[in-house]
Amino acid sequence: MSGSWAWLKRNGSWLRYVVGIGLGALALWAVSGQRAELSDATRELGHLNLAWLFIGIAAEALSIVAFAQMQGRLLASGDAYMPPLRMVAMTTAAGAIASSLPAGPAVSSVFAYRQYRRYGADEALAAWTLIAALVSSALGLSILATAGLVLAERQGAAFDLVGVTVGVFIVTLVATAVLWQRRTLSRFGLVSLRVLRRLTGRPRRHEAEVIAGVMSRLGRVQLGWRDFGSVLGWSVVNWSLDCGCLACGFLAVHAGIPWRGLLLAYGAAQLASNLPVTPGGLGVVEGSLMIALVAYGGGLASTVGAVLLYRIVSFWGYLPVGWLTYVGIVMSDRRENRAADEAAVLEPATGAVAMPAEDLGR
Repeated sequence: MSGSWAWLKRNGSWLRYVVGIGLGALALWAVSGQRAELSDATRELGHLNLAWLFIGIAAEALSIVAFAQMQGRLLASGDAYMPPLRMVAMTTAAGAIASSLPAGPAVSSVFAYRQYRRYGADEALAAWTLIAALVSSALGLSILATAGLVLAERQGAAFDLVGVTVGVFIVTLVATAVLWQRRTLSRFGLVSLRVLRRLTGRPRRHEAEVIAGVMSRLGRVQLGWRDFGSVLGWSVVNWSLDCGCLACGFLAVHAGIPWRGLLLAYGAAQLASNLPVTPGGLGVVEGSLMIALVAYGGGLASTVGAVLLYRIVSFWGYLPVGWLTYVGIVMSDRRENRAADEAAVLEPATGAVAMPAEDLGR
């Protein structure tokens, strides 16, 4: 038994890929009905409206820019600044890492954390920005999914997603409220730290001072309601543009957009993709979207074609761009580090051989 558990721990991450592929295949089977219709979807991908395809690609690119703007606003609340172009590049690279590695989200978070630190964020601000970006993104998606739920309910097409969508929205809203009460959270943490030390003697003095410093710094992050509105607005724009890429997929395959359930199907699929099953929601997003959109009235062939095109743009096409951007960032950082090291070595050496001005004429 223990041997089986150890094997699962070693290979669990890679098994997620297999599960994702299996879910995608199951979804295709569930909505297939007939091979002829799937063949129609393949043929539609061969006769694309290139104008709508390029508009979809532009929408996907702008969604990345919106997410980068959201992170930049959070960093600015703690007086840190990352140039917009660098922030977009970092966001692109981090997204590729999160979507393609078995432990992608964790590795991506470490990468983003180091980039925040590189551009002036201290430990507290960098960690808070990571968490705040995650919560704000989840709240933006929940708002979009809830809006889709309202639209679908009016037409009697919400199925059984009401409880899940509303529940996720409420939980995310509470998490946002807790996160944004930074001073209260900081005070509560400091009081809890003192009580814990008195009762158990841990953490030790040095560790307690470090934790207290981080909490105090967190309480000084300046993010007012206007800033919060800006962050949330960028989050909604990010998800709306990504959903717009999906809508362009339908137009690119010469099909009408199933507006009746588009937002709800999209929101539900993206919420499902956040479950720790497969990297990038591989299989989960495709399956959820195909099944839901067909159920909401989308044609089978057009839906399969549109969803596949959307995933080609937003996932498969995105990965090489993101990884190339990551390589560029790493090389740029190494050059900057090398230049800084050389400057640090040359500075004392130059000072050591420097001669007073009056001696130069002798």
